Amino acid sequence: MSISDIAGSASLAGRLRVERRARRPKIVPDRRRFKRVVVSLNGRFMSEDKREYPCEVLNMSPGGMALRAPISPRVGERIVAYLDNLGRLEGTVARIFEGGFAVELKASAQKRERIANLLTWLTNRELGGEERQHERFEPRVAAQKLIMPNSDVYDCRVIDVSLSGASVATQVKPPLETVVILGRLRGTVVRHHDQGFAIQFAELQDPDSLARTFG
Repeated sequence: MSISDIAGSASLAGRLRVERRARRPKIVPDRRRFKRVVVSLNGRFMSEDKREYPCEVLNMSPGGMALRAPISPRVGERIVAYLDNLGRLEGTVARIFEGGFAVELKASAQKRERIANLLTWLTNRELGGEERQHERFEPRVAAQKLIMPNSDVYDCRVIDVSLSGASVATQVKPPLETVVILGRLRGTVVRHHDQGFAIQFAELQDPDSLARTFG
């Protein structure tokens, strides 16, 4: 192979490397893909040393959140948060600010969808929308089991259900704030009515999970 052939091959290889780099998709950080929404969600978080502290979410997106807390973990530390309506969330501390810290969330696509649904619900409620922002529907599988804190099980009929809660008809009426399990979903008794009571789910549900439970 001549010197000119070698030079030509090297030039061709260089052009191919440039073209491959140009075709590579740019990796955009999570925080740039999601808009933060101002919220006020209470909960608690656990640091890597297994200590738990109360916290309040100040703003949030499906990719991250800012927490007000009595202590601030170090940047890069993994934390686990337990929040009202969302349950367990994991993430890494991205930065520290006065009175709190920001977290980059590590969440599945399903969990991110729940976060987005909750943020939409909270935003609409703040704008004066109806408290029952999620559309309620009558389930095809209305007959369900209701489990009480003492493990007693009762039959009930689900009157209607939404992403955030359900209304059930039953003879038993546990006190408000009682934690119950409806089918496979955990929730809290928030209201009594003539036929039974209303439940707010511990976590915002997605349509697929409701369809699996209630048809």
